[in-house]
Amino acid sequence: MTAAAPPATVRQSDVALSAGYRIRVYEAGEPDLPAVLLLHGSGPGVSGRSNWQGVMARLGDRFHCIAPDIVGFGNSTHPEPAPQGFLANAELRVPKLIELLDVLDVPAVSLVGNSMGGMYSLRLIQLAPGRVEKLVLMGSGGMPGLAPTPDLIKLITFYDGPTREAMASLFRAFVYDVDSFGADIDAIAGERLEIALRPDVRRSHLGTFGPGEMLTFSPGELAAVAQPTLVIQGREDRIVPLEASYYLHRHISNSDLYVMARCGHWSQFEQAERFSKVIADFLAGRGSCAPTANETRQE
Repeated sequence: MTAAAPPATVRQSDVALSAGYRIRVYEAGEPDLPAVLLLHGSGPGVSGRSNWQGVMARLGDRFHCIAPDIVGFGNSTHPEPAPQGFLANAELRVPKLIELLDVLDVPAVSLVGNSMGGMYSLRLIQLAPGRVEKLVLMGSGGMPGLAPTPDLIKLITFYDGPTREAMASLFRAFVYDVDSFGADIDAIAGERLEIALRPDVRRSHLGTFGPGEMLTFSPGELAAVAQPTLVIQGREDRIVPLEASYYLHRHISNSDLYVMARCGHWSQFEQAERFSKVIADFLAGRGSCAPTANETRQE
């Protein structure tokens, strides 16, 4: 039996971009390995490390994993004033991600986008299709006319009452089996709250969900995505409805849909081993692995 590779070390750096912008970057794996850009979601206090640390530790022996704090999150630049609305923020943040790849001298990547990060991945493909080899969309938005779920509204309006209990309550909505996390939910909530209460983080969150046009993708725009794509989501996702993934899969012709049973919005945490194996096999060209008793694969 081959011994499992030890977890990869996650390292961090700050990368200077044009116009005074700076992006905090977390990396695992050597630069000569196939590059994977991991884009986090939009929750209060989120960062590249908090969203992707476990995935990077598992995949860093095979891939050069790059997980930035997107502009307006974590320890990257927070513009003042903040752009208002999802589309306006995307039009700033996504070009900065492309510039980051230029500065890091990474000519092409595969994209793994979680929730908002999935929407930004689709926009990045529109702006620079030649830079993207494969695409993984995880619990991604982007479906036109999709009404926000009650728990997504809880995320959007977090700053109406930004307490530790409010943060823990939000995180409980992110997972299916809350009991399996024990006290971890409260510990994570405490760590994230410290970041979320920073004035710059609050300003950027309110700007992201401020008045303005939503970032969505029409059937025709999705049909133009030529990259091999894996759409993956927890069946019990309470943040983004499963119908959003069906929509993306239906209109991206070169896509597979992988639905994990008994799993919420945080599939990279709740089903960490399976999630990492599925995307590693897909990125390595072996397709998705066969479903287990806890998973459903739909094509």
